[in-house]
Amino acid sequence: MSELVSVIVPVYNAEKFIREAMDSVRAQTYESWELLLVEDGSSDGSVDVITSYIAETQETRIRLVRQPSNQGAACARNRGVREAAGRYIAYLDADDLWMPEKLEHEIKFMEKKNAAFAFTGYEFANERGVGLGKVVRVPETLVYRQALSNTTIFTTTVMFDTAKISKELLEMPQIKSEDTALWWRILRSGYTAYGLDENLVMYRRAGRTLSSNKLKAIQRIWNLYRKVEGLSLARSVWHFCFWAVHAVQRRI
Repeated sequence: MSELVSVIVPVYNAEKFIREAMDSVRAQTYESWELLLVEDGSSDGSVDVITSYIAETQETRIRLVRQPSNQGAACARNRGVREAAGRYIAYLDADDLWMPEKLEHEIKFMEKKNAAFAFTGYEFANERGVGLGKVVRVPETLVYRQALSNTTIFTTTVMFDTAKISKELLEMPQIKSEDTALWWRILRSGYTAYGLDENLVMYRRAGRTLSSNKLKAIQRIWNLYRKVEGLSLARSVWHFCFWAVHAVQRRI
């Protein structure tokens, strides 16, 4: 019997894209999954779209989980982890898409590598979810020191095996760039992240490429180095320079 995968999606004002995200999960060649849609106080029609979709498809593997108020993506993912029944935890952002083989290939890869933490390659896509031809390649492995200079791990590609890593360690911190902070904390604990260099995810860039967002990204990564990881000024500058190079390479 196949192991269950719990797919966790934080949903906040995602009515425009959430149906496509759900479609991409239902299209998976690996069929032993549950989809936890953690609704985080949306002010749009996200809930109506989800409830209508569940009624239309009669999909018993999809569950809507309601947060009492908007608490942010980290809290939504943490709620999903607590509610999850599966051995494997996979994250999907509400505006991103998976290739049909994503779960099947990643689980086989994790079994082969005996991995607790895995991530995959991905492709940038436009607002319509159409690939732009820019595929991000990923390294075979990342350990803590390497990850400080290379934030190539993209949330929608990540999978954890809770038989090897505790749910307590998967608790995302309530800070900016909570996903990167979580990867670093796990790697700092002695785990290795294994990269499956295969394009299995479409990363929709719409609304994520403004100059102001780039400035905020710089501020967030610097804050992680100095305030979260407690790195010295010299080490922070060193890792930041390599981070900037890798960030540019991923986008050109």
